[in-house]
Amino acid sequence: MPSLPSLGLRNRAARNNGRVTPVPAAPPAYVIDCGVYVDGVRLSGTWSHAEAIDEVRERGTGFVWIGLHEPDESQLNVLAETFGLHELAVEDAVHAHQRPKLERYDSTLFMVLKTVRYIDNEKLTATSEIVESGELMAFVGRDFVITVRHGKHASLGQVRAQLETDPEQLQLGPAAVLHGIADHVVDTYLEVTEAIQDDIDDMEAAVFAPRTKIEAEQIYLMKREVMELRRAVMPLARPLQRLAEGYTPMVPEEVRSYFRNVEDHLTTVSERVASFDELLTTLVDATLAKITLQQNTDMRKISAWVAIVSTPTMIAGIYGMNFDVMPELQWKFGYPATLLVMMLACLTLFKIFRRNKWL
Repeated sequence: MPSLPSLGLRNRAARNNGRVTPVPAAPPAYVIDCGVYVDGVRLSGTWSHAEAIDEVRERGTGFVWIGLHEPDESQLNVLAETFGLHELAVEDAVHAHQRPKLERYDSTLFMVLKTVRYIDNEKLTATSEIVESGELMAFVGRDFVITVRHGKHASLGQVRAQLETDPEQLQLGPAAVLHGIADHVVDTYLEVTEAIQDDIDDMEAAVFAPRTKIEAEQIYLMKREVMELRRAVMPLARPLQRLAEGYTPMVPEEVRSYFRNVEDHLTTVSERVASFDELLTTLVDATLAKITLQQNTDMRKISAWVAIVSTPTMIAGIYGMNFDVMPELQWKFGYPATLLVMMLACLTLFKIFRRNKWL
């Protein structure tokens, strides 16, 4: 049976009382970790995927957990031959860009989850983002878990370390690992929604604050980021519901109750995301209304100043028509009187417009 190149011990292995004593070897870069768990405790040593599953099946208990990061098709096909993974699931795991889903192939479960990370930006632009997404795939069998991660975030090291401190939980088998992964992903959803909530609160305060300018483009870009989060969150509800309801016997009753708790947390996230979408729509409408009101105010000011300026222009235009017989042309005080009339007319109009709050 083929094995991953350089992954473990095919070239050096010593047998002691029928058991393999692994000799440490450097795994390939795309292999994050490969552990053997028996009775909830991780066996010491470095294992290849083939020797790890052989050890578990020879013992008749325990399971293998292999973590991969962005393997290519040939690399994942080696594991597919060893663990009997379905070719369609392998193709999805290699190429990614899948919606969250749960599928069953013979005796193997294949689950896809979207991972997200919040990126703090002072100002959103068309090329920046605050929600970075990735993907996480999990193959779950009777005695193995294979996780395939795409993206630079959402490492499962913390999940593995936390589960290894709880042997009682790990004794429940691969389903417990799948729950730990789903719980970790949904917890990151909660963290991201809390950060986005703060951004939206600041944006809402800016929209309704007097003399504060905010561009509608900023709200639209925030709405785009919320849509990215929505695509990660909403489709996951059905897979979690199926796991909680006993979709497969590979998930024991003890673990189903944990999935129900994750499902409740996802419901909370879904409600937040839906409220974000509605609030941002309202803020877009409010911003457009504010812009329209500001434009109307500007037009009133412009009209008022045009009226003020047109009054002396009209008087000067009349006396610039060069007729011989016109009132006050020969009067000694005609010129200063005309200037005084212009000033009084402009001042009167200014007071009227100011009283009506046009200026």
